[in-house]
Amino acid sequence: MSLLGIIASQNYPRITGSYESIATVTVGGGGSASISFTSIPATFTHLQIRAISRNTTSNNQSSKLIFNSDSGSNYSYHRLYGTGSGTGADATANASGVLIAVETNTSSTFGASVIDVLDYQNTSKYKTTRSLTGWENNSDGRLFFLSGNWRSTSAITSITITPESNSFAEYSHFALYGIKGA
Repeated sequence: MSLLGIIASQNYPRITGSYESIATVTVGGGGSASISFTSIPATFTHLQIRAISRNTTSNNQSSKLIFNSDSGSNYSYHRLYGTGSGTGADATANASGVLIAVETNTSSTFGASVIDVLDYQNTSKYKTTRSLTGWENNSDGRLFFLSGNWRSTSAITSITITPESNSFAEYSHFALYGIKGA
């Protein structure tokens, strides 16, 4: 049995409940240096961001989440990745945001990401994220699994997503969902 088959047959922890659309952002002509979701309602258990994005730089780059406009060095993340020809892992503490995605710069190729923000309203613990992201452009495919942490007990009321440099390209799309349930 494959690893995925084993996971599927187990009582593997997963987010359950109903998903409700909160907001969407589509980047217009000229690109955007960041996108933001503000006034996030406190009526859900978890949040999920689904994105397709591309950057305007001459190389591939990462993006990060910033919660409640807090750009201090109180974020950390772990990353596992595969490139088709190799694998790797790294981690960073005391970052200025949670690493969540890597966009391709290849024309007409967009990366896809699913990012979970767990227990975003819980004021008795730090906030945790997990994401799956990647792209394939027939010559440079990448896949990333990431986890992150914001060392704050504040409830999350806003999320800003920023690329490392330059901008998100036109037609990049971000959708925020609220998840009710466990």
